[in-house]
Amino acid sequence: MTDVTVSAVHPAFELIRTHRIETLQIDVEEYRHRQTGATHLHLASDNDENVFFVALRTFPMNSTGVAHILEHTALCGSERYPVRDPFFMMIRRSLNTFMNAFTSSDWTAYPFATTNRKDFDNLLSVYLDSVFFSNLDKLDFAQEGHRLEFDDPADPSTPLVHRGVVYNEMKGAMSSAPARLWQTLSSHLFQTTTYHYNSGGEPDHIPDLTYEDLTRFYRHHYHPSNAIFATFGNIPAKEHHQRFEELALSRFEQQSIELPVHDEKRFFSPVRVEEGYPVSEDEGTEGKTHIVTGWLLGHSFDLEKNLEAQLLASVLLENSASPLLRALETTELGHAPSPLVGLEDSNREMTFVCGIEGSEPERARDFDALLEDVLQKVAEEGVPTERLDAILHQLELHQREIAGDQFPYGLQLIMTAISPMVHGGDPVEALDLEPVLATLRERIQDPDYVPGLVRRLLLDNPHRVTLTLRPDDGMEARHQAALEQALADRKAQLSDEEQKALVDQAQALEARQHREDDDGILPRVDLSDVPLQKPEPESRQMDELPATLYARGTNGLVYQQVILPIPALDDDALSMLPIYAACLTEVGCGDLDYLAMQDRQSAESGGIGAAVTSKGRIDDVQDLSTYLVLSGKALSRNRGHLTRLLRDVLDQARFDEKERIREIVAQIRARREQSVTGSGHALAMGAAAQGLAPGARLAFRLGGLEATHRLKALDDRLEDPDELDRLCEQLAALHERFRQQPRQYLGIGETDQLTPMADELSEAWASVPSVEGSELTMPPVSEQTRDAWLTSTQVNFCAKAYPTVPVDHPDSAALTVLGGFLRNGHLHRAIREHGGAYGGGAAQDSVTGTFRFFSYRDPRLTETLADFDDALNWLHEEAHDPRTVEEAILGVVSQLDKPRSPAGEAKNAFHNRLFGRTPEQLARFRERVLAVTLADLRRVASTWLVPEKASTAVITGHGERPVVESAGLNVREL
Repeated sequence: MTDVTVSAVHPAFELIRTHRIETLQIDVEEYRHRQTGATHLHLASDNDENVFFVALRTFPMNSTGVAHILEHTALCGSERYPVRDPFFMMIRRSLNTFMNAFTSSDWTAYPFATTNRKDFDNLLSVYLDSVFFSNLDKLDFAQEGHRLEFDDPADPSTPLVHRGVVYNEMKGAMSSAPARLWQTLSSHLFQTTTYHYNSGGEPDHIPDLTYEDLTRFYRHHYHPSNAIFATFGNIPAKEHHQRFEELALSRFEQQSIELPVHDEKRFFSPVRVEEGYPVSEDEGTEGKTHIVTGWLLGHSFDLEKNLEAQLLASVLLENSASPLLRALETTELGHAPSPLVGLEDSNREMTFVCGIEGSEPERARDFDALLEDVLQKVAEEGVPTERLDAILHQLELHQREIAGDQFPYGLQLIMTAISPMVHGGDPVEALDLEPVLATLRERIQDPDYVPGLVRRLLLDNPHRVTLTLRPDDGMEARHQAALEQALADRKAQLSDEEQKALVDQAQALEARQHREDDDGILPRVDLSDVPLQKPEPESRQMDELPATLYARGTNGLVYQQVILPIPALDDDALSMLPIYAACLTEVGCGDLDYLAMQDRQSAESGGIGAAVTSKGRIDDVQDLSTYLVLSGKALSRNRGHLTRLLRDVLDQARFDEKERIREIVAQIRARREQSVTGSGHALAMGAAAQGLAPGARLAFRLGGLEATHRLKALDDRLEDPDELDRLCEQLAALHERFRQQPRQYLGIGETDQLTPMADELSEAWASVPSVEGSELTMPPVSEQTRDAWLTSTQVNFCAKAYPTVPVDHPDSAALTVLGGFLRNGHLHRAIREHGGAYGGGAAQDSVTGTFRFFSYRDPRLTETLADFDDALNWLHEEAHDPRTVEEAILGVVSQLDKPRSPAGEAKNAFHNRLFGRTPEQLARFRERVLAVTLADLRRVASTWLVPEKASTAVITGHGERPVVESAGLNVREL
């Protein structure tokens, strides 16, 4: 326990407890607001990236998306800030490192993070006012949620259509087979609780939500008595309390909030269900069935039960050596394990799910038999203690690791604590796993412990649903016909007054979207608040090896990388690179087969992996450098094991386990296909840019739509044993090429780890002969693209790309600022607010020397492409406030200064230098960004964003083929 003195506690709050967690280097302080009962969890740390998070318990009992639409609408103006869009306005006038809002299945949260104290206070003021004093304008509900209007909003003779940001977002989200699979399974596992429903909203149900429903839900749920506050960082809790009290809490009294919180009614016999999901008529249905089984387990907020469930999930599914995952990967019943495989522990009650994809409906009972056989075998034979030790080792490593490269570290800790806080559990227990881990270490010594878990949680648990989700190539056509008929019937029933009301609403909404609000009422930071550039982490070089070592506060972990230039390769070998990188750490090694290697990795490391990285020179994007990076992490006590593990993989990886490689290819294909509706904007940008620079072409071939297209063809060919033999030979030959390449090494750990790490690196690698390998060169490319990629999606992803300049060119900074300027000033309004897409914008990619426009989950197609062009006209024709340029500059600086984890800072510094991004070059770029003017933006747009040089790519549904063909796009089938 740590001490918080009475004088350090604000009088409006009472201190409940404090707790020191050494493994996380934080002090947990829990408070209660005396007047309202609001909870505040403060994670005190010396980290200067301060995080704020407020969550409301939200338990919708329908699929209209009320909580999700409210999350959007609450951010559209409030009592103190009655402007149309304070959330997006604050993104532009802030140095935030994170701003967002989330709708989970049973809570809604509003988080932000920043390293600037003035910025923190500004954002806190806006967030608290938005959450507790939102205006909830009816037109914002129509824009963000849903609205009925004519296809031409001003012409009642045109058909009726549904529009709205969340409506289109969820059309896109539910186009994903995994999302449909999870929602369908949940609806059967949970018959009577909130988890039965789609908290994001089902597109067919969203139009049932009324404005009155929304405001009623807000009044009931958005009250401090139903709120959980959480903060992280070096701002003392008392200072937060002062602001909470001033800005919101003093205006409320305690209120009893009735919520439909209860455990699910249990089944007494397993349930089997079969449902359909839509696929295109052109796709075919063979090998597209998903079969999954889900069990309902105990309370997620009971830490002992939670970790027991995590232990069981890891025993069965952690890696390919785990019995259940091995069965799912090798069975002939399906193509690959289901994307849903694993434990879901964020709801009140946990679910354990496993399954396969690429199956047929009639195989469901065979799948049940497979599951039964595997689970019975584990229950009868048990699990070796060393494997259980390895699993607990992974849990310990996961708890210790300071993350934060993709998501603020403090926010990750808060997200760990939020589920038990929502459901009545102990957040401190959830953060401080060591006591329960110690208990589990004792229990796993009993050979009957894990078999008992298998029986109790799975074999003898009758609350079990097996779902067969089969493809239906007529479903979408029937659904669309029914929707069009319902809208036609609705239109036929409209009176003249109702038609006029719809036209009036559309006009009022458009006027609101184009209204220029007085943004002076919003707080802001300006260029004078921009901090100095942080120094690069210090490193030291080894004498014996080309190795760079960084001393960083990693909380007991070490990180290592081996970096090799990609050798000169022909086209066939080059296309094998992503498969080689995926297989390298997943196959056997030396005398160990892949199963034994999986066990070794789990026991000795926190995971290893390989990836390809490439960048053009800072002054020439056509001159590309490419590397293979083999990386891993481990607890410091396993430092030497990690070094030897990486060496052995690079020296002795085997590519003779043909069925294993066949499984890996199938799994990569499944993941790639599933990623399209979630990452469609990035894939469309990559497709648009692929003819403009070698780096863009390589990314398109190795990780873009072309890679997915090639991978599907390869996977189909591997049904022929001769093709599989050929692939294994190609991979083995490619591996031999890499073994002949020169190597660099990167090591990261705490200060006392560097000397022994250097000794172990020397021992492992110094005997490797110094070689002069070849290096991949990519021919220069400069060609336009006009492609439309067809796949199963109800929404579109649009992109345009222009060739521009490398990062050290004087115009690179202005082009980078231009992306934010166009998004803030024109694209957000045109594509999201007016067009109804979930998102849209523009960005300079100086790595490839391309400027890219994009839209995400977009109901429109050619209109959005026209909006990209209109943004450039707007830039030149409209008068612009100089402050809007400053806002775009702030957005760039906030990305440049975004904190990383301690290890992430070191990796970033090393790889910057690897590609010629020295501190001097980075400082030069930063100075240029800070000096950008409106005249610069107009000049670089006129110079580089020339319409006749634009390349275009879209991802869309098969039904849009006539539209894209008439637009002159080349049709490609994904």
